[in-house]
Amino acid sequence: MNPITRTLNVDNLLLLALQEDISSEDVTTNAVMPEACQGTVQLLCKQDGIIAGMEVFARVFTLLDEKTEIIPYVKDGDEVKKGDLLATVNGDIRVLLSGERTALNYLQRMSGIATYTRSVAKLLEGSKTTLLDTRKTTPNMRIFEKYAVKIGGGQNHRYNLSDGVLLKDNHIGAAGSVTKAIEMARDYAPFVRKIEVECENIDMVREAADAGADIIMLDNMTPAQMKEAVAVINGRAKTECSGNVTKENIATILDTGVDYVSSGALTHSAPILDVSLKNLHPVE
Repeated sequence: MNPITRTLNVDNLLLLALQEDISSEDVTTNAVMPEACQGTVQLLCKQDGIIAGMEVFARVFTLLDEKTEIIPYVKDGDEVKKGDLLATVNGDIRVLLSGERTALNYLQRMSGIATYTRSVAKLLEGSKTTLLDTRKTTPNMRIFEKYAVKIGGGQNHRYNLSDGVLLKDNHIGAAGSVTKAIEMARDYAPFVRKIEVECENIDMVREAADAGADIIMLDNMTPAQMKEAVAVINGRAKTECSGNVTKENIATILDTGVDYVSSGALTHSAPILDVSLKNLHPVE
């Protein structure tokens, strides 16, 4: 993450997380460490996976004390193994103790998403289909979770509601029809915005293609229905498959001909990658 992105979009979120964990003081740390004392601690990997969030991990500590030194031995996107030394953190022991949980929470969550995403992306290698995430992210974690998807080999769908037009079933219901919804979106949205439409059956697909949708989302369709939809669209729009897509069933989509597959599981169901801070001790 570049410094501008970090300062504008990340630092305030990290500070909120720290404030959540330290509402007034770290009682335990202040009890055993009443005065400043320099120390060092090791960041150890306890599980094989893909690392993501090293800069975020480090930033938690430097927000508490800019003099904290983080020495990384891996970078985002690296494959890591159980037992690997990922980094050493040097600084005021009070900072190392107080920032530990928040820093690890970010690193574990982001690395877990990157690891899961990499495992799904590998199943699509050699196909024409691109793996996308969704907006099914943890509140106030979207910037971190979508970054982790990229590190894992996926691509980002729209970032938020301001980022693109996606007409879902309830939007279509509010407008009255697929055609009317597309017409209204095209009249309202800037001309540079693509218009995507969620379709649940072939009739909706045909209507969306005829109305000039740029992307047609095939929602919860069977592989046979997706193949039929791709044939009906016949290149008039890009196609996206969506709806309960996981590592276990994504193989069924490979020969349908869709351009994109979006999976909420990348962010809402990825397990964490287990990492921990160990061997803390004072230094002269």
